[in-house]
Amino acid sequence: MSKQKVCLAYSGGLDTSCILRYLLDEGYEAIAFMADVGQEEDFEAAKEKALKIGASKCYIEDVRKEFVEELCFPAIACNAIYENTYLLGTSLARPVIARAQIAVAQKEGCFAVSHGCTGKGNDQVRFELAFYALQPSIKVIAPWRDPVFYNRFKGRNDLLDYAAEKGIPVSSTKSKPWSMDENLAHCSYEAGILEDPNITPPEDMWKLTADPTKAPDAPEDFTIHFQKGLPVKLEYDGGKKSVTEPVELFLTANAIARKHGVGRIDIVENRFIGLKSRGCYETPGLTMLRAAHVDIEGLVLDREVRALRDQFTTFHYAKILYNGLYFSPEREFLEDSITSSQKTVNGSVRCRAYKGMFSVIGRWSDTEKLYDESESSMDEIGDFAPQDTTGFISVNAIRLKKFGNKKEEEGQSLVTRSA
Repeated sequence: MSKQKVCLAYSGGLDTSCILRYLLDEGYEAIAFMADVGQEEDFEAAKEKALKIGASKCYIEDVRKEFVEELCFPAIACNAIYENTYLLGTSLARPVIARAQIAVAQKEGCFAVSHGCTGKGNDQVRFELAFYALQPSIKVIAPWRDPVFYNRFKGRNDLLDYAAEKGIPVSSTKSKPWSMDENLAHCSYEAGILEDPNITPPEDMWKLTADPTKAPDAPEDFTIHFQKGLPVKLEYDGGKKSVTEPVELFLTANAIARKHGVGRIDIVENRFIGLKSRGCYETPGLTMLRAAHVDIEGLVLDREVRALRDQFTTFHYAKILYNGLYFSPEREFLEDSITSSQKTVNGSVRCRAYKGMFSVIGRWSDTEKLYDESESSMDEIGDFAPQDTTGFISVNAIRLKKFGNKKEEEGQSLVTRSA
């Protein structure tokens, strides 16, 4: 009788290496799956390790292009941000990873997929909701939610003992007491010493970006061009070099931001399952691309369209991404509204990276003319008739006069400050 096949999301680290062996011990045939989302990883060494542990096959799928085009760029187009700070670097990658894993599972005839996500985190939700949307009949094996597994492996030391017992090579040490997750957009750091929200992250923790205090003393200028809200070209090195291919454009933005220490944050966030979590994140290129997009919208996007998008689409799109609901009807609806809102977002932004800071030093658009220099000028009248503002003010003052009169009747003058 042939063994049932399970496709495991495999990283080569301690947890998934032990889970791979555990699945084999439980009598399954394990197919290892790795997604290349731009992390700095020795994929061939990890594949060799998976096969040595006992995986019958190991797939390495390059999903960087769809990661940038289908997730990162729409997030930029709607200025997606979670709780005013987090640019969703981890959650952005999960849909393309889950989709590629299900494709491998289907190809290999797997009855189940598995992952190494903690039972307290967001990623278990993100992956599994995606799995069920992509293949409703799929079974999910989540060891860190299985009492048999988590009672046996109560912590890192138990996993290390198991690895030694099974002859699993590990590189884990206690020198870096935190967990990391990396992709093309960012690197996250959680757990370990970071669980105390008042502990300052050690400087050697940060992997992607230069220490802003030690970054180059000269600023670096570059230009980002947008069409329909999406970055289409990045010019740098004094305009002598440029990139247009999406992945290369993203990597170039990353390189500039990393060099100048742009994109570090340290926050306490609200996980979907209800727990608070302290996370440190490096999001170099995405930080700059999003900020440039926010700026160009000021020049070319209608005020009311922008307000509706900010108040509804941006908030809910970020929440959907964070909570793992990418493969959902509401995400499709919101992405349609993102596309509609960005029809006029065409223009270019001159940018500067310096000592951990990103700033805009100019912007223009050759096609969108919502900004009229003559109308806005303080030095000429132009087509704007200043006397029209008198009526505008009078109409807007009607309800405020009534508000002031009511306050006076109640003996609560707005002129007198309350004690």
